[in-house]
Amino acid sequence: MAAVDSLHYVVNVHAKALSGRVAGPIALVLRDITGPSLAHVAAGVEQEAAVRGRLSLVCATHGDPEREDDLVQLMREQHAAAVVLVGGAVQDEAYFRRMAEYARALDAAGSRLVLVGRPALPEALPVTVVDYDNRGGAFQAADHLLVQGHRRILFLGGDPGLSTGEQRREGYLHALRAHGVPYAEELDIPGPYTRVSGYQRTRDALKAGLDFTGVLAGTDMVALGVLAALRDADLDVPGDVSLVGFDDVPFAADLSPSLTSVRVPYEDLGRTAVRLALERDERINGDDHVVLSTQLVIRQSVRKVG
Repeated sequence: MAAVDSLHYVVNVHAKALSGRVAGPIALVLRDITGPSLAHVAAGVEQEAAVRGRLSLVCATHGDPEREDDLVQLMREQHAAAVVLVGGAVQDEAYFRRMAEYARALDAAGSRLVLVGRPALPEALPVTVVDYDNRGGAFQAADHLLVQGHRRILFLGGDPGLSTGEQRREGYLHALRAHGVPYAEELDIPGPYTRVSGYQRTRDALKAGLDFTGVLAGTDMVALGVLAALRDADLDVPGDVSLVGFDDVPFAADLSPSLTSVRVPYEDLGRTAVRLALERDERINGDDHVVLSTQLVIRQSVRKVG
């Protein structure tokens, strides 16, 4: 033991993993680690993994599918207990094919693929899906504006084809139909979920002379850009234009005015992903597809019109 201490000996974790004597880590793979919503998913994963005595690893793809491929393979080689992929995706054949390959390869290595906020796979595969109610949340947001008398609502959704963006758009359209309000194509403007995009899309809508009294922003980051563009145009929120965001990130309550937003239980998504992945062998009739609810949090950024 004196030699161990003097030489600073470290156990070879790879050898221990091969012997089955060490619990595999939980790997979290996401597009970007700087976004506030994804950071909260990561916090949930880390907290639940720590409670269960597991190391958590966080990896960023920066939107590169090849990097995602490499990271999933690396985590398979590292004997990860679960690989958690987070964030929306374009629902095309390439996506479904890649996810099916991940699921089978990880399962063969004794690991588990967990999709968080990503489209479920269309066939029976060894995968766990933890999602949240995008459609219902967007419906609540649009419904709130409509109940307050707004009939011209600018919808700043996500990039075309992005699963979260498409689901939120469906919720927005459902609310319009429920209130008998005609769909106005010019008010439906897709784009990236960024502050810059929110600013640019709002500025362009104002320059084009679009008539709207309310804005439904696809995320709170988009809402930040909307708020800045409206202020630059000397428009008051909610005096001139009402605004609703999506995510309810921590700063939403501290904005001026405080932002009405759809709360997504991001930390619970992370915790649930780890729990379902690690307990799957213990559940006799366990559900491998869970959808968490969203909730509209009403603050000061919406006012009644008419």
